[in-house]
Amino acid sequence: MMTGFDWGMGLGGWAWMVLGIVLLVLIVWALGSALGGRGRTPTDDAGQILRSRFARGEITEQEYEQARRLLGVK
Repeated sequence: MMTGFDWGMGLGGWAWMVLGIVLLVLIVWALGSALGGRGRTPTDDAGQILRSRFARGEITEQEYEQARRLLGVK
């Protein structure tokens, strides 16, 4: 006599488990991208480094302006 109750997951159960794991990974990745990056671009980092070097006196004003123009930093 079959009661319809089975301890095995079958193909459907495995598919739902894999789908759940994929969705969890996508959610964690999306949150990490949204919160970690904050929309910064490489030129933002280059501009910050350039300003810091100029502020510390490592480069002259002429070198600063030339590097700023070459890097496209505002």
